[in-house]
Amino acid sequence: MIIGEAAAASGVSAKMIRYYEETGLIPPAGRTASGYRTYGPKEVQILRFVRRARDLGFPMEKVADLLALWRDRTRASAEVRRLAEAQIAALEVRIREMEAMKATLSHLVQACAGDDRPDCPILDELGGSPCRSAGG
Repeated sequence: MIIGEAAAASGVSAKMIRYYEETGLIPPAGRTASGYRTYGPKEVQILRFVRRARDLGFPMEKVADLLALWRDRTRASAEVRRLAEAQIAALEVRIREMEAMKATLSHLVQACAGDDRPDCPILDELGGSPCRSAGG
């Protein structure tokens, strides 16, 4: 199949497939005589693996590590588990950071009068001005 078909079958855009090839995350595709990239079931399975790992938030270098472990049938599952546990810890940090962002933004929205006046504590905060506490 050509890249568009592989993209549809894997859920990975053609642009990302090219990027993954450029960065060496996946091996370069075969080529037809006219230069079109060609993919088979094995390549589509690899692309699905990459997509799922990325969906779980693994950074590219960890996806490469997971791919290497997936291909290595003599691997110890302990290494895979270690990578997954590290990803859970990273996600927990991101969740705490996002909760803090939400709390800050919620506070700013509450401080904003949302009327016809130009005063806006949300914009003041984004601009680095000290936040006004009342009805701004």
